[in-house]
Amino acid sequence: MTTVTSVPAVLKDVDDKMKKAQEVMARDFGAIRTGRASTALLEGVKVDGYGSQMPLKQLASISTPDAKLIVVQPWDAGLLTAIEKAIRAAELGVNPVIDKKIIRVPIPPLSTERREEFVKLAHRQAETCRVSVRNARHGAREAIEKLFKDKTIAEDDKFKAQDDLEKLTQKAIAQTDTLLKAKEAEIRAV
Repeated sequence: MTTVTSVPAVLKDVDDKMKKAQEVMARDFGAIRTGRASTALLEGVKVDGYGSQMPLKQLASISTPDAKLIVVQPWDAGLLTAIEKAIRAAELGVNPVIDKKIIRVPIPPLSTERREEFVKLAHRQAETCRVSVRNARHGAREAIEKLFKDKTIAEDDKFKAQDDLEKLTQKAIAQTDTLLKAKEAEIRAV
């Protein structure tokens, strides 16, 4: 943790870290299939194009004309087969099809077993977020303790700061659980 000179700075820093952990979890949740088409599903796909690995979104426009289809329209038609190969290689459980100058990615319905696998994945990602939140709390506790030992803050201020830190942590964990429940419901919806 960087050198911090005040309790508000410590609390702001830990709050930012907790929010960042939740943003990462939300982005990871976006990549989990729910049986509905979502452009986030293809967000992590890297394509061999122009001599290097490039994100798909830098090479094509991605849209969802309906709930069961993703359409990828490359800006360079010469990349059609490379994009199709990259989508297949990403092992997303989809079967891309080249249709003239676009790639259609139909989203098949999820089986009950597959839905449960995705729910477990969401739970693992949420737990990773909770661990990050707790690690941020631990670092902030150490910073508050250091401020107290350096006699920068009084003992009453130390206990108040620790209470505020605990409230921030509980709030972040509650928000994480809320996001997880919403994603779980989305995955299980038929």
